[in-house]
Amino acid sequence: MLDWMVWTPITAVFFIAIASALAAMTVWELVSPTQERKGFLPIATTRGDRFFIGLLTSAYIHVFFVGFTDISLWVALGLQLVWMAILLRWG
Repeated sequence: MLDWMVWTPITAVFFIAIASALAAMTVWELVSPTQERKGFLPIATTRGDRFFIGLLTSAYIHVFFVGFTDISLWVALGLQLVWMAILLRWG
């Protein structure tokens, strides 16, 4: 049934990590509700908004590295992690 999808261990870890992050963000929101705030982004955002924006921009970072460079994806992952930290803290 799912033969069209290449389910490798790395793919499974990726989806499990995203699901775990979403579950952790949900618990964090229930324990400590967030307030909208204005950071360097041009809109007022909540923690969840910044996380979503971070996931989208991280995907673009990876697509850029895959499509336009020969640099290792480990570099893209490091850049993405730094970007997510900056965005969640000051975004």
